[in-house]
Amino acid sequence: MRWLALVSGIALVALAVAAVTRVADTREGLIAEVITLLGALAGVSLLIYGLAARPRPAPASVPTTTVTKALPRRRSISDLRLGGAGLALALALLVGLGVSGGLMWAALGLVLMLPMIAGSVYLCLRYLRAGP
Repeated sequence: MRWLALVSGIALVALAVAAVTRVADTREGLIAEVITLLGALAGVSLLIYGLAARPRPAPASVPTTTVTKALPRRRSISDLRLGGAGLALALALLVGLGVSGGLMWAALGLVLMLPMIAGSVYLCLRYLRAGP
């Protein structure tokens, strides 16, 4: 699977490089620019996956019959710090958008940053619920 991702990533980056030659200030040029951006995005994503993905571990050939209950991992303070930093960054970005662009830009920024805010709140709550 990694080799397929590498080859298709290289092909998409090559398509993006070829589309750069057709970018102009016309309708066809704008379409070529969109192809360039999306092709490069998909190609680089596939290249990163192909280069950084770890191979899956081989399944155990002998099934074990003993059942052990895994203890829940204790949450570290880094979860709380990372979640708090994410919330502080989101607040700073939203205030900056509100001051420089107005209320509508701040609302658009809030919509775009909702996944980041939700992830940061999740990290904070997961740390707080874990207990000592």
